Amino acid sequence: MANCPRHLQVENLHPKFYMKSQAQPHYRRVFATALLLLGAGTAPAQEKPDRPPWAQPTSTGQANSPESVPPQKPQETVSPRGTIKVQVNLVNVLVSVLDEHNRPVPDLPVEAFQLFEEGAQQKIDVFEQETKQPLDLALMIDASLSAHKEITFEREAASHFIRQVLRPDDRMSIFSFDETVTQRTTFTDKLSVLQEAVQKIPDGAGTSIYDAILLSSQALGKRAGDRRRVIIMVTDGGETTSRADFEAARRSALRNEVLLYTIVIRPVKNENGRNTAGEHALQTITETTGGAMFFPDSGQELSGIFDRINNELRTQYRLAYYPNPRGPANTYRTIKVAVQTGYKARHRTTYLTGMQ
Repeated sequence: MANCPRHLQVENLHPKFYMKSQAQPHYRRVFATALLLLGAGTAPAQEKPDRPPWAQPTSTGQANSPESVPPQKPQETVSPRGTIKVQVNLVNVLVSVLDEHNRPVPDLPVEAFQLFEEGAQQKIDVFEQETKQPLDLALMIDASLSAHKEITFEREAASHFIRQVLRPDDRMSIFSFDETVTQRTTFTDKLSVLQEAVQKIPDGAGTSIYDAILLSSQALGKRAGDRRRVIIMVTDGGETTSRADFEAARRSALRNEVLLYTIVIRPVKNENGRNTAGEHALQTITETTGGAMFFPDSGQELSGIFDRINNELRTQYRLAYYPNPRGPANTYRTIKVAVQTGYKARHRTTYLTGMQ
């Protein structure tokens, strides 16, 4: 038995169950048997803390065998009495309503909106004319050599935007991206920390746009609370060095419910002289999330664009609904918001259902 696994060496653990019988007078054996039978009916079995569960004595005084003990069921979590657990399926849709001059339109009533998912009209369960949800912003600055020409304007415009956009409950983080993506500050409301980080972004080499969207979306998704998640990306649009691909970036933005605003500063105005694949991909992701794309002719226009983004963020409508019918797990669902005649609505056009 020396090589037998310890949990099978029952005879070594419990010698009293395997001791050889010794000769005894007949009357003593009868008397002992009567006492054992009487004890079996009245005394509970004693637990042996040094034995495994299957070797504990039963009510008959005998040890269980491993096969005789039924497997234990995992403990079920019991909710407090009167509590009903319901999986929340509320879908939030941030809507920017613009007039014919692309100016934000505030103060529309809920009756001015219709909301559809996969073509089926939905009941609007939450409506805010000017959402009070605070902002978590990721400001992404392209540090690649191809964008270096406009870096001075980028830094000045970004510093102006930081001062203008942040309100007491808002938080911002500065990212730079070239061949890698670097988060240069935590999410903070400290203007001096944010502005200093912008001024100290070093020059890089390649441009990893997909990586930048994916990683900043994930960073925003980790932020707690009922907040709006916004990426503002300033780039030349020339994707060259990402490890992630287009679909991974788009999926991350949708999964984390990010709103993307993209400012493309084109070092070469003629499309024949530059890589436009990154621009087209950015436009698709931007429109899918409900954000906007800007193409300034020079870095001097950046301040005005940042002002437009800020005005839009402060006049957004929030619509929310419980999908009916509910879509299958982990699938894309299309959203359409119709607004009264004379205006246009911009919003995310799809969302990704939960894993369930």
